[in-house]
Amino acid sequence: MKFNCALLTALLSVMMAAPASAGKHWVATWATAEQVVEPHNCPPAPGLENNSIRQIVQTSISGKVVRVKFSNEFSKGPVTINAAEIAKASTAGSSSDIVAGTEVSLTFGGRSSVTIQPGELVTSDPVKFKMGTRENVAITMHMGQASSTSVTGHPGSRTDSYIAAGQTSDFTGAVSTAHWYIINAIEIKAEKKARAVVVLGNSITDGRGSTTNEQNRWTDNLSRRLLANRKTSRVSVLNMGLGGNCVLNGGLGPTAKSRYARDCFQQEGVRYIILFEGVNDLGGFGDAEKKADQIIDVYKQIIAEAHELGIKVYGAPVMMFKGNSYYSENHEAGRQKLNGWIRNSGCFDGVIDFDAVMGDENDPARLNSKYLFENDYLHPNADGYIRMGECIDLTLFE
Repeated sequence: MKFNCALLTALLSVMMAAPASAGKHWVATWATAEQVVEPHNCPPAPGLENNSIRQIVQTSISGKVVRVKFSNEFSKGPVTINAAEIAKASTAGSSSDIVAGTEVSLTFGGRSSVTIQPGELVTSDPVKFKMGTRENVAITMHMGQASSTSVTGHPGSRTDSYIAAGQTSDFTGAVSTAHWYIINAIEIKAEKKARAVVVLGNSITDGRGSTTNEQNRWTDNLSRRLLANRKTSRVSVLNMGLGGNCVLNGGLGPTAKSRYARDCFQQEGVRYIILFEGVNDLGGFGDAEKKADQIIDVYKQIIAEAHELGIKVYGAPVMMFKGNSYYSENHEAGRQKLNGWIRNSGCFDGVIDFDAVMGDENDPARLNSKYLFENDYLHPNADGYIRMGECIDLTLFE
């Protein structure tokens, strides 16, 4: 039997040149949901244009090769990043300091600068950057053209960012603001078993009631538990909560109906989705029972599309809000209708029932008083977010 020597040589060359990372894939270790930033949450003076901004995030799973995504999805004009760096941050947001010697420059197609057109998302080139679990990471951008009135960002960062005048790495005396701008995701090159869970939610997921710069949202508490559990230690948590968000119409930011494909399916490595929306729809004007039916239709669509992609979907019943201005007999009836479907329809791959553990023992329709944030009977406080993170069955993610 004769062999084609040239072909055999070529095959051997390919096999020998195969990178050590073969079989690995990209997984998001941190990401955020974005919207057009409201006027009162836009960057303060000196603004973004021709200045530098350092933003702190806390990742979930570790990695050694990373890339960063930047978004101009909702802005009206182009954004230019003259240069950008990633580094380990000294704190979870309470200062702009970075760990000396950890700074790595980011490039875009081999260039240090990039211009992002309206509606576009760009991804940096992969770089070597050793990042541990729950690592505090600083992303510094030296901006060129950039509006401070039409900005893509995440208003509810619960983490301080720092703006300094000029093209500088010296953030001494920088202006702080508790919002993220333009940064979208950090991804790692990970082994096959690494995977992500993305949470589509509103202000309760976004972390209203948690502590600024302490990274203690319920999703953070879930992440820490997943990392500590051997079978789930390579599962990242991506918080896609937006304060004031609705599933159907109105609210703040793009509706869940319009954003789920981008915020869930376009994240790298997603294996699970948690749907935890609806309270702002049910508590608003209109018949809440009819809205419950409409939310169910949207959820069915998300579940069907997720299953086609091999993604499991877990439903989280809407938590109690008696005592809040959202509450009425009709609003409660809508909540019960939606929650009954989430628990009993069999459409979900599992249920994460915060509503069952957060209520008052004597009045389950009312949030337990020990978990109240500002007595609004809607948002949990930091202790409540601990309880939410603790009540989740980790076997759902094994």
